[in-house]
Order: sequence, then C-alpha cells, then structure tokens
Amino acid sequence: MKINYRALGLLAFVCLALVGLYLLAPDAHAMGIVAATAAAGASEADLAQLAVELKKAADEVKKQAETTNTEIKNLGVVTAETKRAADEALIKHNELSARLTEIEQKMVRGAAGPERRKTLGEMVTGHDDLKAFIKAGGRGRVAIPVKAIISALTTDADGSAGDLIVPQRVGLLATPQRRMTIRDLLMPGRTTSNAIQYPKETGFTNSAATVSETSGAAKPQSEIKFDLVTTAVTTIAHWVLATKQILDDVPMLQSYIDGRLRYGLAYVEENQLLNGSGAGTDLNGIYTQASAYAAPIVPTAAGNLTKIDVIRLAILQAFLAEYPSNGIVMHPADWADIELTKTDDGAYLFANPQGGTEPRLWRLPVVETQAMTIDKFLTGAFNMGAQIFDREDATVEISTEDSDNFRKNLVTIRAEERLALAVYRPESFVKGDFSDALAA
Repeated sequence: MKINYRALGLLAFVCLALVGLYLLAPDAHAMGIVAATAAAGASEADLAQLAVELKKAADEVKKQAETTNTEIKNLGVVTAETKRAADEALIKHNELSARLTEIEQKMVRGAAGPERRKTLGEMVTGHDDLKAFIKAGGRGRVAIPVKAIISALTTDADGSAGDLIVPQRVGLLATPQRRMTIRDLLMPGRTTSNAIQYPKETGFTNSAATVSETSGAAKPQSEIKFDLVTTAVTTIAHWVLATKQILDDVPMLQSYIDGRLRYGLAYVEENQLLNGSGAGTDLNGIYTQASAYAAPIVPTAAGNLTKIDVIRLAILQAFLAEYPSNGIVMHPADWADIELTKTDDGAYLFANPQGGTEPRLWRLPVVETQAMTIDKFLTGAFNMGAQIFDREDATVEISTEDSDNFRKNLVTIRAEERLALAVYRPESFVKGDFSDALAA
C-alpha cells in the first residue's frame, strides 16, 4: 500500500512556512504565498486540518494492512469485514491525497502568475529564421511558421476572447459516384506521341477463285485499299481553388479533393469514349463511329420483336462484319426493362430476384452505364475493334504559383490526363435505338 509521504511532508513544510512568515516577517514573498493559498481556496487552518486528516488516514491504512497480513497467516484468507474496512481506508486516503495535490498545483500556478502568451508580432520578430534572414542581408523571402493566434488563446491569456467552440466533425459525406466500365472493355495501349496513326482498310475486292493447273494460267487479282488515319491525343483537365490552411489543417480533405478530381476526369472520359463527337478537342467516340443497326435477317416472329431480339440481331450484324461482339452496352433503365421480362405464367425470364448473377445476354456480358442514353444500345468487338492509347495517366498537382494565390494563401489543384482512341473497324460496332428497331 503506497502512502503519499512526499505530499504529506510538503504539506507540513508549507504549513510551518506560512505560520512563520505570517507571524515574523510578512514581506512580499510571504504575502505572495498567502495570496496563492487564498487563490487556491484554502486557508492555513484548512491546510493544518487536512494534514491531520491525511495522517489519520495513513495510520488507518497501515493498521488495516497489518490486520490483513495477520488474517492471511492465521486463516489463509481475508474476512469480508476486514476487506471492506481496508477498502474504505484506502479510498479515504486517496481522496485526501488527491485534494492535497490539487491545492499544491493551484498554489504553484498562483505564485508564478499567469503565463503571458506572445503576440503575433513577437512570434515573428523573435523567430530564428527571421533573425538569420536579416543577418544574411534580407534578400529574397522567408516563411515564418506561426500558428493561428486566436486558436491558441486560452481564457487566462492576455487579450483572450475565451476558448473557441469547436463543432464536432463527423467526416465528409461523399456524393454518389458513377461506376466506370467502358475503359475495361477496350484494348489498352500507351503512346509517347501527340497523335496516333494507323492504316484503315477502306475497300476489299476479293477475286479469289479456283484456277487451272495448266502452266501459265492467269490467277485472279484482288484489291485492298487502305487509308492512313490520324487521331490526336486529347487532354481532359479541370482545376479547383482551395485555401492553403484547410489543406494543412485537415489532411483528409487533400485526399478527398484528389479523388473527386480524378473521378471528374473518369466521368468525362467515359462519355468521350462512347459519345465523343470527333470535332475540336473531342475524342471520336465508339458510338459516334459505329455502324447503324440494320437487321441482317427477318426473324420468323417479326411481329413480336422485343429488346432481347433486337440485341441478338445486332450481335449477328457485328458477327457478319468478321468481328464477333464481346460485350453489350446500354442504359441501366433498358437493362432493368429486359430483366423484368416475364413469361405468360408470370415467371421472370432472365432475372432471379432471390439471387444476383452477372448481367449477361446471349452469352455476352451486359455493361450498364448512364453515359449511354436511354433507349440506345451498342454492341461490338470492343477488345479488337478499338483501342485506348494513354499518353499521360490521370495526375493531380498542387501549386501556389498561380495568379494571386501566394498573396491570398490559396492553392490551385489541377487534374488532367491525356489519351487517344483508335477505332480500327467501325463496322465491328453496331448501334441503334430500341424504339426504332421495334417499330421497323
């Protein structure tokens, strides 16, 4: 059992010092101690009484410890009554010791007086970096890392406005983000140039035929025509402004902004890969270049066509162009309409409401994206008929050297990427509107 003899001795010394100084020579030092004692809320009599009570509590703890040892030796156990008495003695001793420590700390603070905090000017002029800057001639610039004065003030500081009320921060509520899918369908590639050139077959006359084995018999001539196609590397970029302080004080915001800017690039990229017009700085998108849907055959049940039938005919159209489809792209609303297709008995034809399966139609994966307009569809050989060439992966950079950022403590956060899209064979992609196909 540990007794706070240090605190007990200090208390006794303080009591004797107070009495002696008060009776013999109440000089400025003694008056300071008395004032500190009063500020702590305790008089000399209170301290003397506390010393007596602490001594009694310590004696009682010692007594209970001896009783406990005796019972263990004689009985092998401690009786409940002895245990209860020992606990009460220890609790009382600890309470008195804690009270003594509190008064001691208050007395020390009261005697020393409140610590005056430095002003902003004192922090700057007294900083070692500024002194070295002045000594070196004062050329160029110097940054002095001084914390915000208001946030550092406390209620006992000079000029304090009181403790600031800090609201509870529970984190960022992220906005919904679209799942990007088109890039994963396409063949990846990289480039170090600002443009991609590739030969594109624009005509083929196949004159292959059987020929005679007779010596000198002429063989038929076929013709293949190529055009050299150039597609430029396109930059997708955007930027935002933020205060330097908020990025320093809330590090998570920097990663959040980084993620949001990258998402913005991916959002535009998805739409460009599908629907880019090819004009100006836009990519020439796959849907823009795809061949229009034209049913290659007339199904037996032509009068009862459904969206499911239209997709199958589009797959056939791409297959006949010698590039078999490896995926189907449509708006989530159109896929939901297909999944809700039921038999005459009311059973779902494709979907299983009790279990999830990968969206597939006619053995091909279905890619749902809101980058595709409702009622439109696209199918084709994404893995062979087109290719992405990345010139610069999505990057995020932060700079203060922009406009008047330095004077306003702002930073510019910029995100950008560079890529090109080559559609080698537009005939391998088939696009159309469900409504038009069903009305034909």
